Amino acid sequence: MTSSRRRPYHGRSRGGAKIPEESLVHNYLIEAGLAALVPKGIRIWEETLRDGEQTPGVAYTPEEKLRIATLLDEIHLPIIDVGIPVVSKEEARAVRMVAGAGLEATVMGAARTVRKDVDACLACDVDEIALFTAGSDLHIKHKLAMTREQVKEAAVRETEYAVSHGVAVSFVTEDTFRADLGFVVDLYDACTEAGAHRAVVCDTVGVMTPPGITWFFGQLRKRLKPTELSFHGHNDFGLAVANSLAAVEAGVAVPHTCVNGLGERSGNASFEELVLALEALYGYDTGIDISRIFEVSQLVETLSGIRVGMHKPLVGHNAFAHESGIHAHGVIRHTATYEPIQPETIGRQRTFVFGKHTGSLAVAEKLRGRGVEATSDQVATLVQLIKDFAEARSKGDQQAFVASFRERAERRRGVTDDEFWTLARKAGLVAPKTAAK
Repeated sequence: MTSSRRRPYHGRSRGGAKIPEESLVHNYLIEAGLAALVPKGIRIWEETLRDGEQTPGVAYTPEEKLRIATLLDEIHLPIIDVGIPVVSKEEARAVRMVAGAGLEATVMGAARTVRKDVDACLACDVDEIALFTAGSDLHIKHKLAMTREQVKEAAVRETEYAVSHGVAVSFVTEDTFRADLGFVVDLYDACTEAGAHRAVVCDTVGVMTPPGITWFFGQLRKRLKPTELSFHGHNDFGLAVANSLAAVEAGVAVPHTCVNGLGERSGNASFEELVLALEALYGYDTGIDISRIFEVSQLVETLSGIRVGMHKPLVGHNAFAHESGIHAHGVIRHTATYEPIQPETIGRQRTFVFGKHTGSLAVAEKLRGRGVEATSDQVATLVQLIKDFAEARSKGDQQAFVASFRERAERRRGVTDDEFWTLARKAGLVAPKTAAK
Protein backbone atom coordinates (compact mmCIF):
# COMPACT_ATOMS: atom_id res chain seq x y z
CA MET A 1 0.00 0.00 0.00
CA THR A 2 2.84 2.37 0.81
CA SER A 3 5.71 3.44 -1.40
CA SER A 4 9.34 3.72 -0.42
CA ARG A 5 10.07 6.25 -3.15
CA ARG A 6 11.97 9.21 -1.74
CA ARG A 7 10.98 12.56 -3.17
CA PRO A 8 13.03 15.73 -3.11
CA TYR A 9 11.82 18.05 -0.34
CA HIS A 10 10.71 20.64 -2.88
CA GLY A 11 8.22 19.57 -5.50
CA ARG A 12 4.50 18.99 -5.62
CA SER A 13 2.60 17.29 -2.85
CA ARG A 14 -0.36 15.00 -3.46
CA GLY A 15 -2.51 17.95 -2.44
CA GLY A 16 -1.26 19.86 -5.48
CA ALA A 17 0.25 22.77 -3.51
CA LYS A 18 3.48 24.24 -4.90
CA ILE A 19 6.46 24.06 -2.56
CA PRO A 20 9.37 26.49 -3.15
CA GLU A 21 12.05 25.35 -5.58
CA GLU A 22 14.76 22.98 -4.33
CA SER A 23 17.57 25.35 -5.24
CA LEU A 24 16.37 27.93 -2.72
CA VAL A 25 16.82 25.80 0.41
CA HIS A 26 19.42 23.34 1.68
CA ASN A 27 18.06 20.20 3.32
CA TYR A 28 21.03 18.65 5.06
CA LEU A 29 19.09 15.55 6.09
CA ILE A 30 19.02 14.66 2.41
CA GLU A 31 22.30 16.26 1.32
CA ALA A 32 24.25 14.49 4.08
CA GLY A 33 22.54 11.17 3.39
CA LEU A 34 20.79 11.01 6.78
CA ALA A 35 17.38 10.57 5.16
CA ALA A 36 18.67 7.37 3.57
CA LEU A 37 18.62 5.78 7.05
CA VAL A 38 14.82 5.58 6.83
CA PRO A 39 13.85 2.00 5.90
CA LYS A 40 11.63 1.10 2.98
CA GLY A 41 7.97 0.35 3.53
CA ILE A 42 7.18 2.50 6.57
CA ARG A 43 3.59 1.99 7.72
CA ILE A 44 1.94 4.25 10.28
CA TRP A 45 0.08 2.39 13.04
CA GLU A 46 -2.68 4.76 14.12
CA GLU A 47 -3.76 4.73 17.78
CA THR A 48 -6.31 7.59 17.89
CA LEU A 49 -9.22 5.20 18.48
CA ARG A 50 -7.44 3.19 21.21
CA ASP A 51 -4.73 5.12 23.09
CA GLY A 52 -6.21 8.37 21.84
CA GLU A 53 -9.51 7.50 23.48
CA GLN A 54 -7.62 6.90 26.72
CA THR A 55 -7.01 10.65 26.85
CA PRO A 56 -8.70 11.76 30.10
CA GLY A 57 -12.27 12.77 29.32
CA VAL A 58 -12.47 11.32 25.80
CA ALA A 59 -15.09 8.74 24.82
CA TYR A 60 -16.14 8.04 21.23
CA THR A 61 -19.42 6.44 20.25
CA PRO A 62 -19.16 3.47 17.88
CA GLU A 63 -20.48 5.67 15.09
CA GLU A 64 -17.81 8.27 15.80
CA LYS A 65 -15.09 5.63 15.74
CA LEU A 66 -16.33 4.45 12.36
CA ARG A 67 -16.38 8.01 11.07
CA ILE A 68 -12.77 8.62 12.12
CA ALA A 69 -11.60 5.21 10.88
CA THR A 70 -13.27 5.78 7.51
CA LEU A 71 -11.49 9.10 7.02
CA LEU A 72 -8.16 7.57 8.08
CA ASP A 73 -8.73 4.81 5.55
CA GLU A 74 -9.58 7.34 2.84
CA ILE A 75 -6.21 9.04 3.29
CA HIS A 76 -4.52 5.63 3.00
CA LEU A 77 -3.60 5.03 6.63
CA PRO A 78 -2.46 1.37 6.64
CA ILE A 79 -2.99 0.19 10.25
CA ILE A 80 -5.73 1.27 12.69
CA ASP A 81 -6.02 0.06 16.28
CA VAL A 82 -9.72 0.52 17.02
CA GLY A 83 -9.86 -0.30 20.72
CA ILE A 84 -10.07 -2.94 23.45
CA PRO A 85 -13.38 -4.76 22.90
CA VAL A 86 -13.42 -6.43 26.32
CA VAL A 87 -13.81 -2.97 27.93
CA SER A 88 -17.57 -2.73 27.33
CA LYS A 89 -20.42 -3.79 25.06
CA GLU A 90 -20.30 -0.45 23.26
CA GLU A 91 -16.55 -0.74 22.75
CA ALA A 92 -17.02 -4.22 21.32
CA ARG A 93 -19.76 -2.88 19.05
CA ALA A 94 -17.42 -0.14 17.85
CA VAL A 95 -14.57 -2.55 17.07
CA ARG A 96 -16.97 -4.92 15.31
CA MET A 97 -18.50 -2.06 13.32
CA VAL A 98 -15.14 -0.82 12.05
CA ALA A 99 -13.86 -4.35 11.37
CA GLY A 100 -16.95 -5.02 9.26
CA ALA A 101 -16.81 -1.76 7.30
CA GLY A 102 -14.71 -3.12 4.45
CA LEU A 103 -11.78 -0.76 5.01
CA GLU A 104 -8.52 -1.30 3.17
CA ALA A 105 -6.56 -0.67 6.37
CA THR A 106 -5.62 -3.47 8.74
CA VAL A 107 -8.15 -3.21 11.58
CA MET A 108 -6.77 -4.16 14.99
CA GLY A 109 -8.26 -4.90 18.35
CA ALA A 110 -6.13 -4.77 21.49
CA ALA A 111 -6.05 -7.42 24.21
CA ARG A 112 -4.20 -8.27 27.37
CA THR A 113 -2.68 -11.75 27.51
CA VAL A 114 -5.97 -12.91 29.00
CA ARG A 115 -8.27 -15.39 27.24
CA LYS A 116 -11.45 -13.32 27.58
CA ASP A 117 -9.66 -10.33 26.01
CA VAL A 118 -8.48 -12.39 23.05
CA ASP A 119 -11.91 -13.99 22.62
CA ALA A 120 -13.48 -10.53 22.60
CA CYS A 121 -11.20 -9.52 19.72
CA LEU A 122 -11.94 -12.74 17.83
CA ALA A 123 -15.67 -12.16 18.26
CA CYS A 124 -15.26 -8.75 16.60
CA ASP A 125 -13.63 -10.34 13.54
CA VAL A 126 -10.58 -8.07 13.57
CA ASP A 127 -7.73 -8.53 11.11
CA GLU A 128 -5.10 -8.51 13.83
CA ILE A 129 -4.69 -8.45 17.61
CA ALA A 130 -2.29 -6.15 19.45
CA LEU A 131 -1.55 -8.49 22.35
CA PHE A 132 0.07 -6.66 25.24
CA THR A 133 1.62 -7.42 28.59
CA ALA A 134 4.03 -5.85 31.09
CA GLY A 135 7.70 -5.78 30.15
CA SER A 136 9.36 -4.12 33.12
CA ASP A 137 9.72 -5.68 36.56
CA LEU A 138 8.03 -2.55 37.92
CA HIS A 139 4.86 -3.37 35.98
CA ILE A 140 5.13 -7.11 36.45
CA LYS A 141 5.35 -6.81 40.23
CA HIS A 142 3.12 -3.85 41.04
CA LYS A 143 0.52 -4.02 38.27
CA LEU A 144 0.21 -7.70 37.40
CA ALA A 145 1.45 -9.25 40.66
CA MET A 146 3.03 -12.01 38.57
CA THR A 147 6.46 -13.49 38.01
CA ARG A 148 8.45 -13.20 34.78
CA GLU A 149 7.78 -16.87 34.11
CA GLN A 150 4.03 -16.39 34.50
CA VAL A 151 4.08 -13.38 32.17
CA LYS A 152 5.95 -15.36 29.51
CA GLU A 153 3.67 -18.39 29.86
CA ALA A 154 0.51 -16.30 29.43
CA ALA A 155 1.98 -14.39 26.49
CA VAL A 156 2.96 -17.53 24.60
CA ARG A 157 -0.34 -19.26 25.37
CA GLU A 158 -2.50 -16.38 24.10
CA THR A 159 -0.31 -15.75 21.07
CA GLU A 160 -0.65 -19.39 20.04
CA TYR A 161 -4.39 -19.28 20.70
CA ALA A 162 -4.99 -16.18 18.58
CA VAL A 163 -2.81 -17.41 15.71
CA SER A 164 -4.56 -20.80 15.77
CA HIS A 165 -7.80 -18.91 15.12
CA GLY A 166 -6.38 -17.34 11.97
CA VAL A 167 -5.67 -13.87 13.36
CA ALA A 168 -2.31 -12.11 13.04
CA VAL A 169 -0.63 -11.03 16.28
CA SER A 170 1.56 -8.03 17.05
CA PHE A 171 3.13 -8.69 20.43
CA VAL A 172 3.47 -5.64 22.67
CA THR A 173 5.46 -5.12 25.86
CA GLU A 174 4.57 -2.14 28.01
CA ASP A 175 7.34 -0.09 29.63
CA THR A 176 9.95 -1.79 27.46
CA PHE A 177 12.58 0.87 27.99
CA ARG A 178 12.59 0.38 31.76
CA ALA A 179 12.64 -3.41 31.44
CA ASP A 180 15.50 -5.86 31.68
CA LEU A 181 16.74 -6.16 28.09
CA GLY A 182 17.52 -9.86 28.39
CA PHE A 183 14.02 -10.62 29.65
CA VAL A 184 12.17 -8.70 26.94
CA VAL A 185 14.33 -10.28 24.25
CA ASP A 186 13.42 -13.71 25.63
CA LEU A 187 9.75 -12.69 25.79
CA TYR A 188 9.65 -11.37 22.23
CA ASP A 189 11.49 -14.40 20.89
CA ALA A 190 9.11 -16.79 22.63
CA CYS A 191 6.09 -15.02 21.15
CA THR A 192 7.71 -14.87 17.72
CA GLU A 193 8.16 -18.63 17.87
CA ALA A 194 4.51 -18.87 18.94
CA GLY A 195 3.44 -17.05 15.78
CA ALA A 196 3.57 -13.28 16.42
CA HIS A 197 4.89 -11.45 13.36
CA ARG A 198 5.78 -8.10 14.95
CA ALA A 199 7.44 -6.90 18.15
CA VAL A 200 6.08 -3.61 19.52
CA VAL A 201 8.45 -1.71 21.81
CA CYS A 202 6.82 0.87 24.10
CA ASP A 203 8.20 3.98 25.75
CA THR A 204 5.18 3.90 28.01
CA VAL A 205 6.06 6.90 30.19
CA GLY A 206 8.13 8.80 27.62
CA VAL A 207 11.52 8.57 29.34
CA MET A 208 13.74 7.98 26.31
CA THR A 209 15.70 10.42 24.15
CA PRO A 210 16.63 10.05 20.47
CA PRO A 211 20.20 8.84 21.20
CA GLY A 212 18.78 6.41 23.75
CA ILE A 213 16.33 5.09 21.17
CA THR A 214 19.13 4.57 18.67
CA TRP A 215 21.22 2.67 21.22
CA PHE A 216 18.32 0.52 22.44
CA PHE A 217 17.18 -0.62 19.01
CA GLY A 218 20.79 -1.30 18.05
CA GLN A 219 21.05 -3.65 21.01
CA LEU A 220 17.63 -5.19 20.40
CA ARG A 221 18.23 -5.94 16.73
CA LYS A 222 21.44 -7.83 17.57
CA ARG A 223 19.61 -10.19 19.91
CA LEU A 224 16.07 -10.67 18.58
CA LYS A 225 14.94 -13.45 16.30
CA PRO A 226 13.91 -12.01 12.89
CA THR A 227 10.67 -10.05 13.26
CA GLU A 228 9.25 -6.70 12.25
CA LEU A 229 9.84 -3.91 14.78
CA SER A 230 7.33 -1.29 15.88
CA PHE A 231 7.63 1.69 18.25
CA HIS A 232 5.01 3.25 20.52
CA GLY A 233 6.17 6.54 22.05
CA HIS A 234 4.59 8.74 24.72
CA ASN A 235 5.16 12.46 25.04
CA ASP A 236 5.73 13.01 28.76
CA PHE A 237 8.93 14.97 28.08
CA GLY A 238 7.83 16.28 24.68
CA LEU A 239 10.03 13.80 22.80
CA ALA A 240 7.54 11.38 21.26
CA VAL A 241 7.91 12.54 17.65
CA ALA A 242 11.68 12.98 17.93
CA ASN A 243 11.96 9.51 19.45
CA SER A 244 9.74 8.06 16.72
CA LEU A 245 11.99 9.56 14.05
CA ALA A 246 15.02 8.12 15.83
CA ALA A 247 13.30 4.73 15.90
CA VAL A 248 12.59 4.96 12.18
CA GLU A 249 16.22 5.88 11.49
CA ALA A 250 17.17 2.82 13.56
CA GLY A 251 15.20 0.62 11.17
CA VAL A 252 11.75 0.53 12.78
CA ALA A 253 9.16 0.24 10.00
CA VAL A 254 5.96 0.67 12.03
CA PRO A 255 5.83 3.78 14.25
CA HIS A 256 2.66 4.56 16.24
CA THR A 257 0.80 7.88 16.20
CA CYS A 258 -2.31 9.62 17.50
CA VAL A 259 -4.03 12.45 15.63
CA ASN A 260 -3.41 15.79 17.40
CA GLY A 261 -1.03 13.96 19.74
CA LEU A 262 -3.86 12.53 21.85
CA GLY A 263 -3.24 9.78 24.37
CA GLU A 264 -2.68 9.04 28.03
CA ARG A 265 -1.33 11.95 30.11
CA SER A 266 0.63 14.17 27.68
CA GLY A 267 -0.27 12.03 24.71
CA ASN A 268 1.48 10.03 22.00
CA ALA A 269 3.54 10.88 18.96
CA SER A 270 1.48 13.26 16.85
CA PHE A 271 0.21 11.76 13.59
CA GLU A 272 0.43 14.99 11.63
CA GLU A 273 3.88 15.90 12.97
CA LEU A 274 5.44 12.50 12.29
CA VAL A 275 3.93 12.15 8.82
CA LEU A 276 4.91 15.66 7.75
CA ALA A 277 8.40 15.28 9.20
CA LEU A 278 8.90 12.18 7.09
CA GLU A 279 7.37 13.80 4.02
CA ALA A 280 8.86 17.30 4.17
CA LEU A 281 12.12 16.81 6.05
CA TYR A 282 13.16 13.31 5.00
CA GLY A 283 11.63 13.49 1.53
CA TYR A 284 9.87 10.18 2.20
CA ASP A 285 6.59 9.31 0.54
CA THR A 286 4.47 7.78 3.31
CA GLY A 287 1.64 6.99 0.90
CA ILE A 288 -0.70 9.12 3.00
CA ASP A 289 -2.79 11.86 1.38
CA ILE A 290 -1.30 14.79 3.27
CA SER A 291 -3.66 17.28 1.64
CA ARG A 292 -6.35 16.13 4.12
CA ILE A 293 -4.23 16.22 7.28
CA PHE A 294 -5.98 19.33 8.62
CA GLU A 295 -9.38 17.80 7.87
CA VAL A 296 -8.44 14.75 9.96
CA SER A 297 -7.21 16.97 12.79
CA GLN A 298 -10.42 18.99 12.84
CA LEU A 299 -12.63 15.90 12.85
CA VAL A 300 -10.75 14.38 15.79
CA GLU A 301 -10.82 17.72 17.63
CA THR A 302 -14.59 17.88 17.19
CA LEU A 303 -15.37 14.29 18.17
CA SER A 304 -12.83 14.02 21.00
CA GLY A 305 -13.71 17.36 22.55
CA ILE A 306 -9.99 18.07 23.05
CA ARG A 307 -9.10 21.48 21.68
CA VAL A 308 -5.99 21.71 19.53
CA GLY A 309 -3.47 24.01 21.19
CA MET A 310 -2.91 27.43 19.64
CA HIS A 311 0.78 26.66 19.10
CA LYS A 312 0.32 23.03 18.07
CA PRO A 313 2.65 22.42 15.10
CA LEU A 314 1.00 22.26 11.67
CA VAL A 315 -2.63 22.12 12.82
CA GLY A 316 -2.71 24.71 15.62
CA HIS A 317 -4.25 28.12 15.02
CA ASN A 318 -0.89 29.88 15.00
CA ALA A 319 1.00 27.34 12.87
CA PHE A 320 0.66 29.47 9.73
CA ALA A 321 -0.26 32.81 11.35
CA HIS A 322 2.03 35.84 11.16
CA GLU A 323 1.87 39.09 13.14
CA SER A 324 5.43 40.37 13.27
CA GLY A 325 6.01 42.93 10.56
CA ILE A 326 9.38 41.39 9.73
CA HIS A 327 7.90 37.90 9.34
CA ALA A 328 4.82 39.05 7.46
CA HIS A 329 6.98 41.06 5.08
CA GLY A 330 9.17 38.02 4.41
CA VAL A 331 6.24 35.66 3.82
CA ILE A 332 4.55 38.09 1.45
CA ARG A 333 7.77 38.35 -0.55
CA HIS A 334 8.46 34.59 -0.47
CA THR A 335 6.55 32.06 1.62
CA ALA A 336 9.62 29.92 2.37
CA THR A 337 11.22 32.73 4.39
CA TYR A 338 9.15 31.93 7.48
CA GLU A 339 7.18 28.79 6.57
CA PRO A 340 8.75 25.30 6.34
CA ILE A 341 5.94 24.13 4.04
CA GLN A 342 3.11 25.90 2.33
CA PRO A 343 -0.11 25.61 4.38
CA GLU A 344 -2.10 24.53 1.32
CA THR A 345 -0.05 21.34 1.30
CA ILE A 346 -2.05 20.03 4.27
CA GLY A 347 -5.35 21.78 3.56
CA ARG A 348 -4.70 25.02 5.47
CA GLN A 349 -4.42 28.73 4.67
CA ARG A 350 -1.96 31.25 6.12
CA THR A 351 -3.31 34.18 8.09
CA PHE A 352 -1.98 37.58 9.08
CA VAL A 353 -2.80 38.72 12.59
CA PHE A 354 -2.96 42.45 13.18
CA GLY A 355 -1.70 43.74 16.51
CA LYS A 356 1.23 45.28 18.35
CA HIS A 357 3.85 43.85 15.96
CA THR A 358 2.06 44.53 12.67
CA GLY A 359 4.00 46.03 9.79
CA SER A 360 2.93 48.23 6.90
CA LEU A 361 3.25 45.64 4.12
CA ALA A 362 0.70 43.27 5.68
CA VAL A 363 -1.71 46.15 6.22
CA ALA A 364 -1.32 47.33 2.64
CA GLU A 365 -1.88 43.77 1.37
CA LYS A 366 -5.06 43.40 3.40
CA LEU A 367 -6.40 46.71 2.12
CA ARG A 368 -5.50 45.76 -1.44
CA GLY A 369 -7.39 42.49 -1.01
CA ARG A 370 -10.55 44.55 -0.55
CA GLY A 371 -9.72 46.80 -3.47
CA VAL A 372 -8.56 49.67 -1.25
CA GLU A 373 -5.46 51.48 -2.49
CA ALA A 374 -3.79 53.64 0.17
CA THR A 375 -0.80 55.94 0.21
CA SER A 376 2.19 55.07 2.37
CA ASP A 377 1.20 57.80 4.83
CA GLN A 378 -2.33 56.43 5.11
CA VAL A 379 -0.98 52.91 5.70
CA ALA A 380 1.42 54.22 8.35
CA THR A 381 -1.47 55.97 10.11
CA LEU A 382 -3.53 52.78 10.12
CA VAL A 383 -0.58 50.73 11.39
CA GLN A 384 -0.16 53.11 14.33
CA LEU A 385 -3.87 52.96 15.11
CA ILE A 386 -3.71 49.16 15.12
CA LYS A 387 -0.70 49.14 17.46
CA ASP A 388 -2.31 51.62 19.86
CA PHE A 389 -5.58 49.69 19.89
CA ALA A 390 -3.85 46.35 20.55
CA GLU A 391 -1.71 47.70 23.41
CA ALA A 392 -4.68 49.42 25.08
CA ARG A 393 -6.81 46.25 25.14
CA SER A 394 -7.69 44.99 28.61
CA LYS A 395 -6.33 41.67 29.87
CA GLY A 396 -9.70 40.94 31.45
CA ASP A 397 -11.19 39.20 28.41
CA GLN A 398 -8.09 37.07 27.95
CA GLN A 399 -8.08 35.97 31.59
CA ALA A 400 -11.81 35.19 31.50
CA PHE A 401 -11.29 33.07 28.40
CA VAL A 402 -8.50 31.06 30.06
CA ALA A 403 -10.68 30.48 33.13
CA SER A 404 -13.67 29.36 31.05
CA PHE A 405 -11.46 27.09 28.94
CA ARG A 406 -10.16 25.34 32.05
CA GLU A 407 -13.68 24.93 33.38
CA ARG A 408 -14.85 23.42 30.09
CA ALA A 409 -11.85 21.06 30.10
CA GLU A 410 -12.94 19.72 33.49
CA ARG A 411 -16.50 19.16 32.25
CA ARG A 412 -15.74 17.04 29.21
CA ARG A 413 -17.23 13.59 28.77
CA GLY A 414 -15.54 12.29 31.89
CA VAL A 415 -17.35 12.08 35.22
CA THR A 416 -16.96 15.14 37.48
CA ASP A 417 -16.27 14.81 41.19
CA ASP A 418 -19.90 15.60 42.08
CA GLU A 419 -21.14 13.12 39.48
CA PHE A 420 -18.79 10.46 40.83
CA TRP A 421 -20.25 10.70 44.34
CA THR A 422 -23.79 10.81 43.01
CA LEU A 423 -23.16 7.55 41.17
CA ALA A 424 -21.44 6.07 44.22
CA ARG A 425 -24.51 6.92 46.28
CA LYS A 426 -26.71 5.35 43.63
CA ALA A 427 -24.61 2.19 43.86
CA GLY A 428 -25.18 2.13 47.62
CA LEU A 429 -21.48 2.58 48.40
CA VAL A 430 -21.73 5.78 50.44
CA ALA A 431 -24.35 7.43 52.58
CA PRO A 432 -25.87 10.73 51.38
CA LYS A 433 -23.99 12.77 54.00
CA THR A 434 -20.64 11.21 53.04
CA ALA A 435 -21.29 11.82 49.37
CA ALA A 436 -22.01 15.46 50.04
CA LYS A 437 -18.63 16.08 51.69
